[in-house]
Amino acid sequence: MIKHILTALPLCALLCSCGSKSHEPAEKAPAATPDIVTLTAEQLKNTPVQTTELTEQSISGILKLSGQVDVPPQNIVSVSIPMGGYLKSTEMMPGMHVRKGQVLAVMEDPQYIQLQQDYLTARNKLGYAAKEYERQKDLNASKAASDKVMQQAESEYRNLGIESKALAAKLSLIGINADRLTEHNISRMVNIYSPINGYINKVNVNIGKYVTPSDVIFELVNPEDIHLNLTVYEKDLSKLAIGQHATAYTNARPDQRYDTKIILVNHSLNENRSAEIHCHFEQYDKSLVPGMYMNAEIRLDDSREKVLPDEAVLNFEGKDYVFVRVEDRVFRMTPVEKGQSSGGKTVILSPGLEGKKIVTEGAYSLLMQLKNIGE
Repeated sequence: MIKHILTALPLCALLCSCGSKSHEPAEKAPAATPDIVTLTAEQLKNTPVQTTELTEQSISGILKLSGQVDVPPQNIVSVSIPMGGYLKSTEMMPGMHVRKGQVLAVMEDPQYIQLQQDYLTARNKLGYAAKEYERQKDLNASKAASDKVMQQAESEYRNLGIESKALAAKLSLIGINADRLTEHNISRMVNIYSPINGYINKVNVNIGKYVTPSDVIFELVNPEDIHLNLTVYEKDLSKLAIGQHATAYTNARPDQRYDTKIILVNHSLNENRSAEIHCHFEQYDKSLVPGMYMNAEIRLDDSREKVLPDEAVLNFEGKDYVFVRVEDRVFRMTPVEKGQSSGGKTVILSPGLEGKKIVTEGAYSLLMQLKNIGE
């Protein structure tokens, strides 16, 4: 009996071993990492994957930018009064159009009266001093008066001339014509006139308020030279130059296009790694007002760029990726920096992808597979 049992034990072990091997799976997928997708043969059969490589292509793309309508500093005018005074009256309100030379406000102050008085007094003295100087010059010529007396008369005459011209210049600053001023038309009020054609942007005072020479009473804007201020990022800055044309439009009316030309490119980058370019509108349109947001399209010159089909580049959680084939059924999700797109092709700016097999058809399925594994 013992002999039969010892003979049967190896046979049982062999049968158990064969039975356990029959239950093992035919193939097991390797463990995945956060950026690696490994497909089984069955998955690859159900998810056709096609690849391509980077190619060079001549790109004549369109660069899309955004910005807003702006007014250059020389077209913004701050109106004040050099001598200060009280605002007596004004009919101006923000948004009103004004003409050059139009009365904006009427100011009132006793110092205006004093300035006019000083000028008229100096002018009268100047007339007397001129006659006295001529008289002393004649007397000196006949030796009836000394040189000293004549020189004193000349000095008085010239000093009063300087004083009269200085007072006339001060009167001009507050809008009073000294040549037309007489003792019969002295006024305690002066007018403030518009220096440009444009519209009122700000009114900073009210009637009865005293303003100093440093106070800005009105802010005027000349809208006929408005600019389009666009923001361009560092990677696209070298593609732009003065003289290029840009087509601008608003979100409210994308069908209404405005022709502009680049007149200034700022090569100083801000903290966002972007710079500003200024475009001049070829034709002024009253519907465009400062502060209005606009989009712009700039056609770029042809250049040789490395490109991939659009379907090869996927956007996931705000970043762009491609899938690179590592082995027959292994694919790596690789971040890339993309440029402009044109004609179904996307420019790839990231280095290191030359000669590699990049997934085109099936890239989205690989992304879903990777997300499912991650979850």
